[in-house]
Amino acid sequence: MQRIISWVASACMLAAAGKKIDFQRDIAPILEQRCFECHYPGTSSSGIELNGRKELIATGNVVPGKPKQSFFYNCMVDGWMPPAGKIMASELALVYNWIAQGAPWPDDAVLKKPEKTEQAVVPASAELDNVRRIRESIVAKKADSSKGAYRVTIPNTTVSYDMTSIPAGDFVMGSPQKPDQLPQHHVRVDSFWMQSHEVTWDEFHLFMFAEQANEKAGQNKTVDAISRPTHPYVEMSFGMGIEGFPAISMTQHAANKYAEWLSAKTGEFYRLPTEAEWEYACKAGGKQSAPLADVAWYAANSTGKYQKVATKKPNAFGLFDMLGNVSEWTLDQLAPYSAASQDNPWVAPKKAYPIAVRGGNWNDPPENVTCEVRLGSDASWKEQDPQLPKSIWYETDAPWLGFRLVRPAKLPSAEEMYHYWNNGVEHDEQ
Repeated sequence: MQRIISWVASACMLAAAGKKIDFQRDIAPILEQRCFECHYPGTSSSGIELNGRKELIATGNVVPGKPKQSFFYNCMVDGWMPPAGKIMASELALVYNWIAQGAPWPDDAVLKKPEKTEQAVVPASAELDNVRRIRESIVAKKADSSKGAYRVTIPNTTVSYDMTSIPAGDFVMGSPQKPDQLPQHHVRVDSFWMQSHEVTWDEFHLFMFAEQANEKAGQNKTVDAISRPTHPYVEMSFGMGIEGFPAISMTQHAANKYAEWLSAKTGEFYRLPTEAEWEYACKAGGKQSAPLADVAWYAANSTGKYQKVATKKPNAFGLFDMLGNVSEWTLDQLAPYSAASQDNPWVAPKKAYPIAVRGGNWNDPPENVTCEVRLGSDASWKEQDPQLPKSIWYETDAPWLGFRLVRPAKLPSAEEMYHYWNNGVEHDEQ
């Protein structure tokens, strides 16, 4: 909020100073560097195309002489665009003054499309070597493996999250309610920690944008070697809120890479939960007795959007939003259950679809917001993705999809860690 106020103040001061705006010198570079990646004419997925003054006025995005009534300007003030607030105060001031002066845009002004840079593909052997280095740093840290709940602050930031201790135990997995939840079967899981709430935008943006995590090239080679998301092509919260709200619309691959990045940053091993771990943690020893409305955001009470994490009651293990708010990725391929008893089961994915998603979400009816309900990922979740091939990072049509991570009490081998973070689908469309 402080930043937004300073932006507006700066803009107003510049406007009052009466500086004459030159479109080619002052505005064209901003459009090319900050806006064209998502709003280039002919390729925009948002409906806003930066193809001239006439079109911006006709669509209501710019009201000449009235910056505060211009949607184009207000998106920047509110922090929606560009994503992650990359616009600078000086640039916002120029946009304000440009619109205040009538939004001049010469007919012969030619804007340059930015060149798209692709991340180099790191050979699997190099990736495995980096995983070995991450594991070595985790071993060297000698993190306490016996403590209960605790808080972690991501290094070089003020962003933190809580870890809840989940004891080892046995439970009956599945239910008789739907065919894909049968047969019910006995499962035993080892102890682990689970993030107390879903990963928030405050946390996930540090992974998406290195500058927000105060990362400098060469400072941490294990972090530098991890693949990171490309710049999103739409505002990924879809206007539902960022600070304290769950991160959404990432692929399972993106969630896996976030786990790898967080492991390298903190010196603790993280991964997605298996379906068994997730359901066991959700059921919390069968002690969940509170009414659904007390523990979950779903269609009846969500007001049509996700809500801030940890604003409902936790379950008996101390976990928030296991039901509702956003559905959560797991580590498993969605596959039929076996009737046999199992220890720590995991169905490693061999193809992009379907991957198991759990918990229901803010858009679901109560019958789909249970510990047992299973949902399989689908290609339609990125139907509106304008990229060809489709992005490996974003699920454009799944604004109800998020995740949380676990930290197993037993540290796996480097090969196992690599398998968790690159589980067979990283090169497929997912």
